[in-house]
Amino acid sequence: MGSTNCMPESVTKYYTDLFRGFGGLDINFPGFALHRALKARKVLANHFQAQVKERRARKTDEPNTKKGMIDQLLEVEDENGEKLEDEDIADLLLGFLLAGHETIAVTAMWLTVYLHDHPEMLKKAKEEQEEIIKRRPSSQKGLALNEIRQMEYLSKKQSWIFTFPNSNVDVEINGYIIPKGWKVLVWNRAVHLNSVTYPNPKEFLPSRWDNYTPKPGSFIPFGAGSRRCSGADLTKLEISIFFHYFLLNYRFERINPGSPIRYLPSPSPIDNCLVKITKLP
Repeated sequence: MGSTNCMPESVTKYYTDLFRGFGGLDINFPGFALHRALKARKVLANHFQAQVKERRARKTDEPNTKKGMIDQLLEVEDENGEKLEDEDIADLLLGFLLAGHETIAVTAMWLTVYLHDHPEMLKKAKEEQEEIIKRRPSSQKGLALNEIRQMEYLSKKQSWIFTFPNSNVDVEINGYIIPKGWKVLVWNRAVHLNSVTYPNPKEFLPSRWDNYTPKPGSFIPFGAGSRRCSGADLTKLEISIFFHYFLLNYRFERINPGSPIRYLPSPSPIDNCLVKITKLP
């Protein structure tokens, strides 16, 4: 289980176990989500530390050598000239990949499901991508950033992220006291399902975002303020690239469209959204 040789094939499973531990009970005992998450984290951390050790051993100072994230983290220094330990770098890699793996995948999955459940919206989204292809110069190969900025219809989507602000003073909410210093979990899903702000919040209505200016605190898919997700723009970019090629080249059909939904730590079908994907002619 801890062998680095088997990691590439099983990394998704370990990340899934780790992510689901966020929504589990605080019980570290076999059979509980937290226990599986801690075991998965240990395996992943060991794997990353081995990768960092290997990269450090073959580190080169050649100026023209291409450098990846691990190489950059090996070189970074704080204000005192201290460099990161291997364990610190492994923790950072674990955090980066966790933040960018499950949330983007879940968002892309649900957008694919909702579009195919609403053929008229799927048609509009696909037509937008076809128009981008028609306007593309014959000399251009692949998708360009300026084309992604033209995806107005596809951009009407949501994501979410946890935020954990501190309570700086004692706060009373609906008769309950939140003591100073406590951490507050903002349940963004409840904010976005507020029917006062968003009529029929559970309906897939991209048109609700037409000319929409959210009130402060009413739309926080990536958090807010100084704690706003630093990967927000990258998330939108990745999803836009995925859907550009997917809508133009593939057809999607769910195997179990009535599959029950698991809501923690993020909503997803219990069958992990088994689908049949067909390449378009």
